[in-house]
Amino acid sequence: MFMTPSAAPPVSPAGSIVVGIDGSAASDQALDWATQQATLEHRPLTIVHSVHLGMAGGTLWMGQPGFDVGGLLEDVRIAGKGLLDNAERRAHRHAPALAVHTILSNVDTREALLNLAERAALVVVGSRGRGPVASLLLGSVSVAVSTHAACPVVVIRHPKGTGPRDGVLVDVDGTEESLPAIEFAYRTASFRSLPLTALHVVWDHALRGDDEHLVDDDDPGLDDERMLLSESIAGMREKFPDVQDRLVLVRGLRDHQLVRASQDMDLVVVGSRQRGLIDDFVYGSVAPTVVEHAACDVAVVPSIRPVS
Repeated sequence: MFMTPSAAPPVSPAGSIVVGIDGSAASDQALDWATQQATLEHRPLTIVHSVHLGMAGGTLWMGQPGFDVGGLLEDVRIAGKGLLDNAERRAHRHAPALAVHTILSNVDTREALLNLAERAALVVVGSRGRGPVASLLLGSVSVAVSTHAACPVVVIRHPKGTGPRDGVLVDVDGTEESLPAIEFAYRTASFRSLPLTALHVVWDHALRGDDEHLVDDDDPGLDDERMLLSESIAGMREKFPDVQDRLVLVRGLRDHQLVRASQDMDLVVVGSRQRGLIDDFVYGSVAPTVVEHAACDVAVVPSIRPVS
């Protein structure tokens, strides 16, 4: 089903999985991941492409007499529709029975995806895609959307052709705000039949490097940290008995340890939260840093609403 651009914000079916595309290899990978997830969760898939040219598009040809700006916009719209048609066919090759909706948006990619996230179960984007037309899913888009979306966002960073990895890694910080991220991680591991690692980082400013600093079972003074990790996943094993999980305690800085651990993972799941200035200085950079630097796919789950 194709929706043409309009002044009103486009809408997608409630509870759908939304994926942004721009014709790049990165967005193709995002589309494939979203298609598989929509199939696993029995949800509709909504494919979005933006033909918004931005400030540069509005001023690029100013002062060029005789240039047909309207013609350029129409060409971009036609190219965008072609991308959506190809993407819909690609999704149906993988999942013939999947309900697929397409949206050609005329607003900035970030705005379009954030608007759709209000009703979506999940938003999926590629990382640093560069397509053949003016709509680009740049790295700033993945960071902006994952930071501000009202639903979980998965940023596809996993390169094709790599061998088997160690499943899902979830960041456990011990706060109630991280519980939606933990449940999302278990749900995804269950859907995809992947093992799960629950990682809690004991803050240690002296260990600023990216080396792994595992905490041994007999390390003194960390019983509270062990209890925090155990209590944070309480109930998940009963709710998702098919998920093979393990609990890991390490020392260091959270963002460094998460990026390091991503080398062996399929997906890293982190929470996103809004805090005051001091807390933001300590915590705020974790999710964007992981999105930008992880060696695998990254899911950012907001704390403002539970995973439905």
